Amino acid sequence: MSAVPEPANRRQFRRVRIDADARVYSDRAMWPTRCVDVSLKGALIERPKEWMGEHGKTQRLELRFHTLLIVSVNATVVHVSPRFIGYRFQRMDLDSFMRLKRIIELNLGDPELLSQELTLMS
Repeated sequence: MSAVPEPANRRQFRRVRIDADARVYSDRAMWPTRCVDVSLKGALIERPKEWMGEHGKTQRLELRFHTLLIVSVNATVVHVSPRFIGYRFQRMDLDSFMRLKRIIELNLGDPELLSQELTLMS
């Protein structure tokens, strides 16, 4: 797991490459998949073969970093390609946020970078 370098674009939050199971939930189905990278504001996952969703829709996303380390979040689909789905996080409970924050902190390797990102969120 390592920090992904940021190109000069609109993205303000650093993404970290992560190797974690993920689950996407809609009103009618659940799709298991893999998380590619994550930031404090969103995640990129591998697109499940049978996934039924569309740009702009909100789904529940579970990132499973470990059996006991699960981040559950409502997220909006902001990017869809044949291989990947990009989500922007909408709502997250405090426990999930604290878990995600710690995962990002450990992978960035620099507490000051995380502090800067938290400031951007306020």
